[in-house]
Amino acid sequence: MYDQIAQNKRRSIGIIVVFVLLVALVLQVINLLLGGGIYFGIFALLLAGGSAALSYWKSDAIALRVSKAKPASPEEYQRLHNIVEGLCIAGGLPKPRVYVVEDSAPNAFATGRDPKHAAIAVTTGLLERMNRVELEGVIAHELSHIKNYDILVSTLVVTMVGIIAIITDVGVNMMFWSSRGNRRSNDNAGVASLLVVIGFVFLIFSPLIARLLQASVSRQRESLADISGVELTRFPPGLISALEKLRDDNTEVRSISHATAHLWIEQPQAIEASLGRKGKVNRMFDTHPPIEERIALLREL
Repeated sequence: MYDQIAQNKRRSIGIIVVFVLLVALVLQVINLLLGGGIYFGIFALLLAGGSAALSYWKSDAIALRVSKAKPASPEEYQRLHNIVEGLCIAGGLPKPRVYVVEDSAPNAFATGRDPKHAAIAVTTGLLERMNRVELEGVIAHELSHIKNYDILVSTLVVTMVGIIAIITDVGVNMMFWSSRGNRRSNDNAGVASLLVVIGFVFLIFSPLIARLLQASVSRQRESLADISGVELTRFPPGLISALEKLRDDNTEVRSISHATAHLWIEQPQAIEASLGRKGKVNRMFDTHPPIEERIALLREL
């Protein structure tokens, strides 16, 4: 487990470095295509560094806001707070901030940069459908992500994916309007058209870049968190029963995007073949191992 924690910390540093280089590269390409000069290049480097800092310090707040999570009142959600506090004492963890997402789909996620700056969010659907031992299993799973520093890797990806997509989109628009101006002046129309084509290639491949960043968050982390969660509760049937309920429920979480889907304990987007193209797209971006494999692994403990 300590090896996993160390590996996650190294992976977080690697992701930040790759992200800064990638953002700087994309901006420098846009700079060369538009002829922005050395000042634009300096701005690109500063923006890349600022984006990385934003991702590290504010990515958890962004993830919570995107998911429409609200602080869980200790009075209204007393059972939830009691479970979190008890498991934190058992695991030697500081209590994370607790949030609730108003959604009928049963699901949960953890976010933050370290155990001292972490948060757990659960949907109202999860609270309604899980009994106490099942809810303990889910919360223990999320606390394991915090303890293993999975949350830093996972949360960084959320903002980095979005920033790359935004920069690419802005660059395409800039090149588009630049090419229109060139066409109007009938000056280098062929070069202007080429710039637009290159820009749209960047836009097309931005989801692929996002997918590669999400793939850097190993799918094994979910199975490892399952095992760590069971070690915390010392009751495998609780989490097994919870995963079975999640498997049998096809409700889609409303307030999610492809950028945040990997945070949740179970794929929050519907992936059934009956959905046609939508299901295929969601399966393509699925970062979770099959839930049946996770259940089978827990039954072997």
